Amino acid sequence: MFILSPFLSRIIRQGRLTVVAPDGAREEFGQPAPGFPNVTIRFTNRRGMRRIVLDPRIGAAEAFMDGEMELVEGDIMDLIGLIRMNTPWDRGASLKDKTWLGQRADWVKTRLGSINRQRQSRANVKHHYDIGNDLYRLFLDDDMQYSCAYWSRPGMTLEEAQAAKKAHIAAKLALKPGQRVLDIGCGWGGMAITLAKLEQVEVLGITLSEEQLALARQRAEEAGVAGRVKFELIDYRDLAAREAGRFDRIVSVGMFEHVGAPNFDTFFRAAANLMTADGVMLLHTIGRFGRPGSTDAFTRKYIFPGGYIPALSETVAASEKSRLIVTDIETLRLHYALTLRQWYARTLAHEAEIVAMMGERFFRMWCFYLAGATSAFESGGMGNYQIQFARSRHALPLTRDYMAGAEARYAG
Repeated sequence: MFILSPFLSRIIRQGRLTVVAPDGAREEFGQPAPGFPNVTIRFTNRRGMRRIVLDPRIGAAEAFMDGEMELVEGDIMDLIGLIRMNTPWDRGASLKDKTWLGQRADWVKTRLGSINRQRQSRANVKHHYDIGNDLYRLFLDDDMQYSCAYWSRPGMTLEEAQAAKKAHIAAKLALKPGQRVLDIGCGWGGMAITLAKLEQVEVLGITLSEEQLALARQRAEEAGVAGRVKFELIDYRDLAAREAGRFDRIVSVGMFEHVGAPNFDTFFRAAANLMTADGVMLLHTIGRFGRPGSTDAFTRKYIFPGGYIPALSETVAASEKSRLIVTDIETLRLHYALTLRQWYARTLAHEAEIVAMMGERFFRMWCFYLAGATSAFESGGMGNYQIQFARSRHALPLTRDYMAGAEARYAG
């Protein structure tokens, strides 16, 4: 037990964590506190304990995935939440800058881990999105929106919150009949199909996932909008070379996290070139509240290889190089946490199907991923940004009033 005691005693102050060693020895950390869970974990061997000491995030994940760390009281959401809640990002403590060496190490990890050349981008997308549509159907909403929902009122269902998200984004696009819209990273087609239903616009959705492409095309046919909504398997960089200046509007939801920091300039240059002279783009992305950082080892290895969560500062700085005007920014602070808790609950409810489909280790990995992500948005340094860009200062109305009016129509 001694190898974990110094580590856990520094972290767990509120809420109680009980650790049971392989030989049955027990040790408790922290004190019960309102709002903080009480959790008991048991290690089946000492290797699981050593893994956590050597590399806490990926060590804990792999010990849990391999059955070396079991939850006796509470679940993995409670455990990760307890740790994060004791060290929240916005805790108001005295701030200290990283050393120059620490900053350089983060910069190198960020760039090397998210280079994402075109061939690698396809492989990275396949790793996460081509594992089967049947899995995603089990925990997403009916429209299969795999991004942060918008919880505009209390008591919403996941389906209602995702519909509200699409209406919220559509309102910011200032759509007009006859416009041509590009959806970069279209997923299973839900946003593209919705835009075509809300306004008489033509939409091209692009993806690098063959599984997503096939289902998106099927869904457009079923929705009766296949004449105005097309989907294509193509990289945004290739499309920019082919379709320069062809799109009045661009929307991109949950795709920018896969671009990779070294490619930010390329992404915004491609987006600017794809738009008409008075084009508008709405970018919805997970983002860091603080300065640029690096992707953790667990996420790089198991979930989103090549992925990188951008800071607002580096996102805007990259867009400025392509003369894109930032016309509106909204920070969604807790919306993704609410979304992820819904996904996690649905995942647990479908444990038997997921285990039969993907195996026990995958199920544990997926639970760890969703629990870790939830804690990052509840107590860590993650949020969501919706950034509106325009190529011309005259492209949009002078005030934001048009957004509320359009959103009320679309949501009704």
